[in-house]
Amino acid sequence: MTSIKEQAAISRLLSFLHDWDNAGKVARSHILDSFIKANQGKTAPELEQEFSQGGSLFLVRLTTWLRLIYMTGSCLDKLLKSIGIFLSAVSSNRYLKEFLEVGGVLTLLEILGMEKIKEEDKKESIRLLQVIANTGRKYKELICESYGVQSIAEFLAKSKSEETQEEVQILMDSLVHGNPKYQNQVYKGLIALLPCASPKAQQLSLQTLRTAQSIIGTTHPSIVDCVLKVLCTMHLEVQYEAIELIKDLVNYDVCQALLKGLVALLIPSVKETSKPQPKILNDSSVPQFTAHEPGFWQQAAAAKAIGVLARSNTSVAEELLHQRVVHSLMAAMGNTDHSNSQRQASLTLEYLVQMFPVVEEHVRRSMGEGLYQLFLSNAEDLYMKIDSIQADILAANKVNVSKALCFSGVSHRNSSFPRGAHEPERPAYVTYFQKEDTEGKE
Repeated sequence: MTSIKEQAAISRLLSFLHDWDNAGKVARSHILDSFIKANQGKTAPELEQEFSQGGSLFLVRLTTWLRLIYMTGSCLDKLLKSIGIFLSAVSSNRYLKEFLEVGGVLTLLEILGMEKIKEEDKKESIRLLQVIANTGRKYKELICESYGVQSIAEFLAKSKSEETQEEVQILMDSLVHGNPKYQNQVYKGLIALLPCASPKAQQLSLQTLRTAQSIIGTTHPSIVDCVLKVLCTMHLEVQYEAIELIKDLVNYDVCQALLKGLVALLIPSVKETSKPQPKILNDSSVPQFTAHEPGFWQQAAAAKAIGVLARSNTSVAEELLHQRVVHSLMAAMGNTDHSNSQRQASLTLEYLVQMFPVVEEHVRRSMGEGLYQLFLSNAEDLYMKIDSIQADILAANKVNVSKALCFSGVSHRNSSFPRGAHEPERPAYVTYFQKEDTEGKE
């Protein structure tokens, strides 16, 4: 027989559940406030003690109400926080299984795609998904099998809150670790995010891609084109992350394509540089900033990235010479429409001139002694000192160092780039996430 104390506890539990069952939205909101305040941070045994071994009875009521009202967004933040108290409690496996058995993951993912739901509520949904993913591999697989990567990535791209986007990054990072069955799906999802319109989403995706790339060990063919396109950004924090990823990618089988693509960006196509300007830039009352054209931002970033790569690896620098990088850098130095392109190209060329005598010889001959001495005196500020004729000399240069390289001891070193583990080809990229879930099920 139960003791008087136990009977009293059970009576309190039944009374609490009765109050919940008969309460309206306002009353339930007050009950949730009290529950959150009294039980935040408690372990599962402590919660069971609080509910006289009937914690699951309250959790099932919370999950049932969640499924009924999540489309309206009413009390959603408090409801999700209350469920989170159960799921994040130490030794909460039983609670977690009960939540998943009633379709909890699908509900959380659906919340992310609902336009009427507040951003703060969606952030709470992401935090619950973090708790679930961090519990173990099979739970990460469950999220991925529920089209979770697509829903989470789309939310990251559309979110207007940087704090929320950072929470999403934590979740994506968790999904790529210890999840061999679906890590490629997460990897492709991150690549698919690179063209999105949100600079913060691009920055976080690039950061997570570096981690994912090291875990997976092989590259996807689409990554080169996607990363190079990101270089057209005017957001320096995004450009920095893109260059950091490029530094990693030169150690994989896409190195040749990456270097070739970077050199090509130094001479933007007419199509890229003749795009219509925003209306505000055509207003006679504001200064004209033609340098804001994406092709020129990309040109400057490519020159900077080439300089970073050349300084970090001599073999990469030599390969760039074979790609006629000197000719392209000098052409960029003659782009009087964008001073940053001139500056970055000049700094990179200065390093190559200092490192390779054959480059120094060809650059001196092409520039002429006067312009060359001006270049040597201060490469960074050269763009401010040259006139239109000198700019034309740079833009129209015909320098071709490749022919002279073999005589200077600098050979074509295709074999110097990593192969082996990074060599296998990947299938053609499937746009976005179509049918990604079938990979793990086959």
